[in-house]
Amino acid sequence: MNPRLPLSPRGLPRRDALRLAGLSAAGLALAACGVQGQKAAPPKADQVQDFWSKQTKHGKVVFANWPEYMPEDKAPLERFAKDTGISYEYKEVIQENAEFFGKVDPVLRAGQSLGYDIVVMTNGIQLQHMIELGYCVPLDHSKLPNFAANAGQKYKERAYDPGNKYTVPYTSGVTGIAYNTKYVKEDITSIQALFDPKYKGRIGMMADAQEIGSFGMFALGIDPEKSTEADWKKAGEKLKEQRDNGLVRKYYDQSYIDAVAKGDVWLTMAWSGDVFQRQLAGEPVKFVVPEEGGTIWTDNMLIPKGAANPVDALMLMDYLYQPAVAAELDEFIQYVTPVPAVQDLLREKAKSAKGEDKKALEEMVDSPLMFPTEADYARLRGYTPLDNKQQQIFNPIFQSVTQA
Repeated sequence: MNPRLPLSPRGLPRRDALRLAGLSAAGLALAACGVQGQKAAPPKADQVQDFWSKQTKHGKVVFANWPEYMPEDKAPLERFAKDTGISYEYKEVIQENAEFFGKVDPVLRAGQSLGYDIVVMTNGIQLQHMIELGYCVPLDHSKLPNFAANAGQKYKERAYDPGNKYTVPYTSGVTGIAYNTKYVKEDITSIQALFDPKYKGRIGMMADAQEIGSFGMFALGIDPEKSTEADWKKAGEKLKEQRDNGLVRKYYDQSYIDAVAKGDVWLTMAWSGDVFQRQLAGEPVKFVVPEEGGTIWTDNMLIPKGAANPVDALMLMDYLYQPAVAAELDEFIQYVTPVPAVQDLLREKAKSAKGEDKKALEEMVDSPLMFPTEADYARLRGYTPLDNKQQQIFNPIFQSVTQA
């Protein structure tokens, strides 16, 4: 057991930079390019059954994922190969959703195979395009018994993919508030702290349109998943008032975590994984899901259209939902697992561990950043679902706040 203490569990400038790419002209262009084709109609049940009835196990699977999302020794994949006789290729080729979608869109549009049987994408604009354009193979849930038995109910209720027709979660993270306990002595519980004049000039907000837009809506009691254009405009005005009153020190990308750890800002919007890493390093930062709400993002496994080995892919996806396998993954990734039983397994492991390993495991088990409470989950929402036309309205509203 070797908990990592750099800025990101992936060892990158930050996996969440993928969402910030959507704010740039290049990112928007990549996002838009995927919606020029004809949207696919949802598959009928008999079509799904017909597809899978013609598929057979081939003994090989090619898995495309993000860096730092699998133990270096690939132990879960090695055991999968031993248990099933299916060999694997594991490729860390995904750095950003927008960039990845920009590469795969013309290939899939041309009806060609990507050469991958599983890819991992975050809920958001690009995953939405993948689903709408028919680039994802509908899943046969009769072949996903471990998912059915072990996935938490919260991970079977994703608004971006109702019924998990095309995706199953790999790991999740939470957007909430981080604050430096050296400077903030009160317990922060409300999103209104980000609008409190007593913290003028010491507040950090995110530059990402979906993130800051969600928090603007939470502050007004609006559920982002059910929001309207009128709600977006109200949230935009709320955030402009915050900015114009001088409350915000800066609109941040990944660098917010350094700012709050050093005390440049005292409280800020934050991603759970960043804060947990700093807590393991002993820095005075605390994370909270505001009582009004926070956002939850999920990295999802899917089978792309044209995959050569869909049966083998489905077997691996389901294999990763065995609690012991999911526990090994979560101990390494240190984000939020979709398998609730992992918490008890890591707790048992901590009992027999020693020294730094024991301390790290105990911190993981007790951390709401890895295992949100039911009260936390009740306050978490996904991002606002947006089609291409809505994106052209939504993004400028919040970009006008952060880029003014």
